[in-house]
Amino acid sequence: MIVKLAWKNIWFKPLNTILSIVLLTASVAIISLLILLQDQFEKQFSSNIDGVDVVLGAQGSPLQLILSSVYQVDAPTGNISYSEAKTWMKHPFVKSAIPLAFGDNYRGFKIVGTTPDYLGKFGATVSQGKVFQADFEVVVGAEIAKKLNIKVGDKFFGSHGDAAEGEVHEEFAYKVSGIASPTGKVIDNLILCNIPSVWAMHESHEHEDENPAHGEEGHIHFDGDEHEHEHGHHDHEKVMPMSEEGKEITAVLIKFRNKMGFVTWPRLIAQNTKMQAASPAIEINRLFSLFGIGLQALQYLAYGIMLISGISIFIALYNTLKERKYEFALLRVSGASRLQLLNLVMFESILLCFVGFIFGTIVGRIALFLISSSTDEEYKMTFDPFAFIWQKEGILFIVTIFVGVLAAAIPAIKAYRLNISKTLANA
Repeated sequence: MIVKLAWKNIWFKPLNTILSIVLLTASVAIISLLILLQDQFEKQFSSNIDGVDVVLGAQGSPLQLILSSVYQVDAPTGNISYSEAKTWMKHPFVKSAIPLAFGDNYRGFKIVGTTPDYLGKFGATVSQGKVFQADFEVVVGAEIAKKLNIKVGDKFFGSHGDAAEGEVHEEFAYKVSGIASPTGKVIDNLILCNIPSVWAMHESHEHEDENPAHGEEGHIHFDGDEHEHEHGHHDHEKVMPMSEEGKEITAVLIKFRNKMGFVTWPRLIAQNTKMQAASPAIEINRLFSLFGIGLQALQYLAYGIMLISGISIFIALYNTLKERKYEFALLRVSGASRLQLLNLVMFESILLCFVGFIFGTIVGRIALFLISSSTDEEYKMTFDPFAFIWQKEGILFIVTIFVGVLAAAIPAIKAYRLNISKTLANA
């Protein structure tokens, strides 16, 4: 009875009700979006640096080196000598070292030259086929295989650089030897091969600069595809073994045996080489602190909007109280108690806040879905709009309801203290 009456009463002034719901929806949507975004952003970034103590790479911005080498979302700071890097990879403090070489992409997905240890670093396995062994054999990340419908045995041609529109390398075809298992980490959006494949591709590119490729990058070749033979492409098995002399790589992911590496390595690298050793933990904490300031400012803005919506509800209830005092008096004559009138006014406000919270939660998740679509296209990073952070969102729900209780407090008390005889006499 009270629910039905409260629902009819809140639509007594529809414009006031709509304004209150819109303000509440906006505030809850912003806060819930920030809660989900911050939680998933931090989890994704933290999970990807597991097993990496420092990144060895070219001098420049340490954060840029971390973003490009660990998260694959920025351009590298440059290349380093492989022979010099190998010397440091064999340092007594080093437990494991995974070299990385960048340069090409396929439809915007990076092709990374590395070792099979890179799969293990992310806890990935080869779910179909086998790990890359020969030159130009590749293991394709789970997300890429799903999006592009790539299967074991397929062949494709990479494009030069990071842009999908880059010049196509028609000299060699990459052959899919395996599909990696899904991990929810950056490896799901990478194509992995051995480092000599990257060297061979770019050495050939330098020789062929005067005779640019003319193929179609978007075409995948299957075993026995006549199109490959018509263009006279080289098979990956015919590539001659390459010398490491004078070759370069992009970075090395280092894990230390003990904490001495953290203390001494950055200084040793800076003093003895033209490289740098950047700590992912330090740089990501710095990024989170900068990211956190922006999120906090937006949260303050959202709570400010929620406060305004609370004031809007209070004004609406207070103003309509004068018009509804005869209704309340008749309810009292009909047998309603003072407490029931107080509960009715309070429930109207809480119902408004509840509706605003539900709409806000839905709008926040729609916004996260749109953001995820954009980040997936640009940075190959996705967010789950259906995730629930029960503790934080539970607190948000309590705060929203509290705003409703606070807004209804004075109007509810006035309804409770209503003088029936005086009100009816004036009527």
